[in-house]
Amino acid sequence: MTSRRAKKRFGQHFLEPAWVDKVIRAIDPKPDETFIEIGPGRGALTRPLAARAKQVIAYEIDRELAAELRSRASPNVTVVEGDFLDVTNDQRLTTNDQIRFAGNLPYNVASPIMFKLRELAWAGVPVADATLMLQREVADRLVARPGRKEYGVLSVLIQHAADVERLFTLPPGAFRPPPKVQSALVRLRFRPADPPVADAGVFEALVQAVFTRRRKTLANALQAFPPAVQATPAAALRAAALDGRRRPETVTVAEFVRLADALSSS
Repeated sequence: MTSRRAKKRFGQHFLEPAWVDKVIRAIDPKPDETFIEIGPGRGALTRPLAARAKQVIAYEIDRELAAELRSRASPNVTVVEGDFLDVTNDQRLTTNDQIRFAGNLPYNVASPIMFKLRELAWAGVPVADATLMLQREVADRLVARPGRKEYGVLSVLIQHAADVERLFTLPPGAFRPPPKVQSALVRLRFRPADPPVADAGVFEALVQAVFTRRRKTLANALQAFPPAVQATPAAALRAAALDGRRRPETVTVAEFVRLADALSSS
């Protein structure tokens, strides 16, 4: 395949061949599995995935790379030119088989893509798991527990929807061009929301609002969330059995759900 210069606007950093086998072993594709690859680039993962899996559907936003990949793809690879974030009613996702996702995600859209996967899973797409290469700082936030400085919006919203496993770290030299930061490979296993929440929209808006004031007490941070102001933060906190003197970064996923449910019912 012709070597093309990475395009900065797409956040392209292509995985080096020396690291492909390690990533593929971590993904562990099986002959009866269907994969959706997000951002296949030059096909470093696409080819070994296709050699081991039943089918690979690769979403590539770069028109030139999509054309090159399509021209050399094996029969069980379908290349879709377009932005994975725009996927809505793609018939390729309508199946009774579990779908596995894989990808070397551009750093600037990694969080939106993970939220897109959560959306698909909750909409009924049979998402088995997603093995993704991310900026290491993003991986740190994904696995962070309450009380850690990395714990925040991404931690709460993804942990509410998926079990997160950090697999290993990749140095800048694992990619060309090498990024200025380290990367990590993580696996997300999506499942029903745990614990269930009465109103997912209220829950998500609450988490995003209070973390804009993460240095404040929970009672003060709730001032950034209009529904809490209308119901009075003190009343919502009492209903959720939470101490308003705590800071948002100490609140567990289950406690955020309780608070969101208290606000939804007020």
